[in-house]
Amino acid sequence: MNLIEKFLQTAATTPNKLAVVSGTGEAITFAELARRSGVLACRWEREGIGTGDRVLVAMPVGIDLYAAIAALWRLGAVIVFPEPAMGLAGLKHAIEMTRPDAFLAAGAYRLLRLFVPGLWTIGKHIRLATDGAAADGLEEVRPEHPALISFTSGSTGKPKGIVRSHGFLAAQNACVAELLTPKREDETDLVAFPVFVISNLGQGITSVLPNWKLTRHDQAEASTIVSLIRTHSITRALVPPSICQVLARGGSDPGLSDIFTGGGPIFPDLIEALSAAAPQTALTCVYGSTEAEPISHLHASDISAKQWADMSEGRGLLAGVPVAQTAVKIIDDEIVVTGDHVNKGYLDGAGDDENKVRTDGQIWHRTGDAGALDSDGNLWLKGRWSAKAGGIYPFEAEVAARSWPGVEQAALLPGSTPPMLAIQGREPARGVWQARADGLAGLQVRQVNEVPLDRRHRSKVDYARLRGMMAP
Repeated sequence: MNLIEKFLQTAATTPNKLAVVSGTGEAITFAELARRSGVLACRWEREGIGTGDRVLVAMPVGIDLYAAIAALWRLGAVIVFPEPAMGLAGLKHAIEMTRPDAFLAAGAYRLLRLFVPGLWTIGKHIRLATDGAAADGLEEVRPEHPALISFTSGSTGKPKGIVRSHGFLAAQNACVAELLTPKREDETDLVAFPVFVISNLGQGITSVLPNWKLTRHDQAEASTIVSLIRTHSITRALVPPSICQVLARGGSDPGLSDIFTGGGPIFPDLIEALSAAAPQTALTCVYGSTEAEPISHLHASDISAKQWADMSEGRGLLAGVPVAQTAVKIIDDEIVVTGDHVNKGYLDGAGDDENKVRTDGQIWHRTGDAGALDSDGNLWLKGRWSAKAGGIYPFEAEVAARSWPGVEQAALLPGSTPPMLAIQGREPARGVWQARADGLAGLQVRQVNEVPLDRRHRSKVDYARLRGMMAP
């Protein structure tokens, strides 16, 4: 059963349950969301949208977005999502790569036509209209039929297009559903990852959307988040590490039963800070990538004293045991993965030669992350494979450094000789950090005002910008 079928089935069995609550407080039930998607599908079908049509979507994350997704999947259309962190450049790249048949914009995004001439060449421009007759129809599609096209972040090169079929999304949803199985009937999730709202719609879980700017998680305020949690009786949160950092520093226990976090490394000092701020909250750290989500997960409560010590001494970052649906290998220090929910090839094959490898009769995805498997089957992350410096990988230095007094952020300068470690924070006394660094492959410490972070989740080091900062 694909995701749109699961959603419609859920809407039929739990019609009056809230499906999505927007960051502004607007709410919609499963039945009303299904009806609204039927209205849109009926209208767009009359406007010529049909099976296989690629529809470029530029909309705010909100209730209308999920109604539109459901409507387009009812018609068998293929949704194209530009990479939001890239702004106009991401939109132009999506147009060039996918050659969409239609464009759907809402709100301020309708003004994009004034700035992106490429939109003028798209044959159909459709719009939201939630009044009118609702269709109950659902186009039958095979599992291999494409459902959506999204893009990698572009942090390690030109963004690559990822085509997810309905079968792929169903396999991914099955993995996620095991991890996010609700513990209570009134489970309500705060969801900062839009894709997981789609999963919740199939599982019958209420999703509350963030009330902060999704492109600047680090600027969110803890008091505002806690207020949202209490207003809507939220029980769990699915948020990036940058939001965990905000909550850890907020000084007020949000009262959640669970926090699931990923999209960037979850360092030991953050786990400790969040556990102190919310001692009754179970924390689960999820490791994955755009091409393979999830790969592994780790319950913070399962970390042993030996593993804590290993991380502080330079072993890397513990990521837990790989999920059952994901096969993991280490080839030349790099983590490679395969499984039904692991992308096997990019749009038009662009990037396949560099990022895919065939072995044991299967196509494996190269994550670009260095790592190792220990004797207990735990996966240890060592950071970006390409960011090595002087025989040491980033997380072997960065994770250890974050356990030193006064360190807030740390980043290894790729390719530096001797290896150089940029540190953001306040050194308690001159020479303290360098004394610690001497025991880690002869690292040289350089204090910086700010370590640059990625544009998507503000949780990962932007090594390209770091190189520019550290240039002599």
